Amino acid sequence: MNEELQLIIDTAEESMQAALIHLENELAKIRGGRASAAMLDGIMVDYYGTNTPLNQVANVNTPEPRTLAVQPWEKSMIDPIMRAIQAANLGFNPTNNGTMIICAIPPMTEERRKQLVKKAKEEGENAKVSVRTARKDANEEVKKLVKAGLPEDEGKGGEAKIQAVTDAYVLKVDKHLESKEKEIMTV
Repeated sequence: MNEELQLIIDTAEESMQAALIHLENELAKIRGGRASAAMLDGIMVDYYGTNTPLNQVANVNTPEPRTLAVQPWEKSMIDPIMRAIQAANLGFNPTNNGTMIICAIPPMTEERRKQLVKKAKEEGENAKVSVRTARKDANEEVKKLVKAGLPEDEGKGGEAKIQAVTDAYVLKVDKHLESKEKEIMTV
């Protein structure tokens, strides 16, 4: 197979892999009934006038399935961290015992579970769009190569290989969504 054609296929696969990784990160932020330190990812805390990610000013862990514990590295950071968690509107109220912040994760209602499944499906659809966009870009590059002198049958073979990679990644996205939906709907 032509080196340029292989490079196009590899580039498309890298883009599809990036879309899958992004989906995994987004799905980790959607809570599925169990507490997860990833639920607090993306929360920014005012650290002496600078917006800083929560995981850079405190240790976050899950001592129990429905509890998050946030242990600030500086005692003075308890109030800013509590404000940041409340402002993130995650559906739970943090409390503090003077040294750490405890977030009790309330059980989800059936309606909330359905909303989260819908959000997960939206993220999955976004990932599929990214995968298909990578396929479209790769196919356009292959067509340019054919115009530049690549044999047409090699171009068709390259497009078929790109489609096979696309199908594999769409299947991976579906599997991630299926497992997340099962996790969310399990009471």
